[in-house]
Amino acid sequence: MPPKKKGGGKALVIDGVDTSSMTREQLEVFCQRIKEENEREREERNFFQLERDKLRTFWEITRNELEEARAKIRNKERQIEENTEKNEEILKYYKQKVKHLQYEHENDLTECKAAALVSLKKATDDHMSQEKELLADKIALKNKGQEQEFNHQDQVRSLKLQHSEAISKARTEFDDKAKELELKFERKFTELGNELNLKHSMEIAEIEERKNTQLNALTKQHDETYSEMKMYYNDITLNNLALISSLKEQMEVLRKQNERMSKQVADLMSENKKLIEPLNQAKADVVEYRRQLTNYEKDKISLENTKIKLNQTRKEFEDLKWANEALEIRFEKLQSEHQELKKRFNQAILEVQQKTSLKNILLEKRIKVLGENVEQKDALIEELIMKLQEPQYAVKANKKLEAILNKKNATINDLQYELARVCKAHDDLLDTYEEKLHEYGIPKIELGFIPLRTVPEGQGGLSKGPAGLVTKNR
Repeated sequence: MPPKKKGGGKALVIDGVDTSSMTREQLEVFCQRIKEENEREREERNFFQLERDKLRTFWEITRNELEEARAKIRNKERQIEENTEKNEEILKYYKQKVKHLQYEHENDLTECKAAALVSLKKATDDHMSQEKELLADKIALKNKGQEQEFNHQDQVRSLKLQHSEAISKARTEFDDKAKELELKFERKFTELGNELNLKHSMEIAEIEERKNTQLNALTKQHDETYSEMKMYYNDITLNNLALISSLKEQMEVLRKQNERMSKQVADLMSENKKLIEPLNQAKADVVEYRRQLTNYEKDKISLENTKIKLNQTRKEFEDLKWANEALEIRFEKLQSEHQELKKRFNQAILEVQQKTSLKNILLEKRIKVLGENVEQKDALIEELIMKLQEPQYAVKANKKLEAILNKKNATINDLQYELARVCKAHDDLLDTYEEKLHEYGIPKIELGFIPLRTVPEGQGGLSKGPAGLVTKNR
């Protein structure tokens, strides 16, 4: 930005600020602020350029779409015009066709009317002739019907007379037959009654004879059974008397036995009282023996269970033994792989450290060179500030300063890119090694050292390199 002058003095005013009375540090701060503002304005300019490009692309797209829409509208209008012309031609064609059809229809209608009149006249003539013939037939049929009706009435009268004569004749015949049948059945009824009375009297006589014979037989049988029962009960009474006498003798014997048994019971009761204590002791012994028997059964079952468990534990021990041997073999294999990986990791770390040390040395040399360049630039800035006080050198100095700053910014960006790439390679190597350790089940503590993760200065733990080199340092 060109300097602004105030009045006629020689003081250099930049952006409304007098730089003549500033110290070197203030000028550096002021230059830094101007540089930041310049960067911000450049970013805003880039942003607005992008927005302008977007708007231009959108405008071009919409313009193209508008042109396409207009072309489509023109095509549609042209199609509409063509369709209207075609419709008019088709309409004319169909109008002419309708006229021809109307003319043909009128001709056909006149012809049909003439033919209809002729056929109607002919039909009326035929109808009149048929009507006359039908009237004549009707009169003839009417006369014939009357004659047939008279004949029918005569036939009905003759049939009625014949029917009445036949009915009277049949009635007299049926009356005679009924009287004959009545006399015949009356004679049969009287004869049958006499026969049944005779048969009934004979059956009654036979039944009385059978009854008398059965009564005589029953009386004889009852007398015999009564005599047998009398003899039976006499025998029973004699037997009962003998039994009573024998039972009396047995009662006496039993009484004596009862007295003897009562004495024995008294003796046994006394002995029982004496044997109660040994019995209680025996019962207690029985309870104890039963308890011991139940405990023995339980111990026996528990012994069998323990034997089964012992066999199971032996099998499990054998399985675990085989598994332990397999794990020991696998452990030896993993240990050898661990040692090999450790060697490879140490070699890789040494290589990376050597490379990084070389790069650090180169970077330190470059930093020294840049420091010397900064000192030179400081001297140039002092000279520039001295010259900026003169108006004719202000524009040239500003351009030169911008060129120098752009060059330095490019150098800083290159250095940041190189540093981000190295940090990315280092972090990727550490991540790969940690993944291998996790894959083989080796804890990170066994490394023997803490991995160093570099964080580029001013990047807040996130190295912002180009695509493919962005890494988050944990």
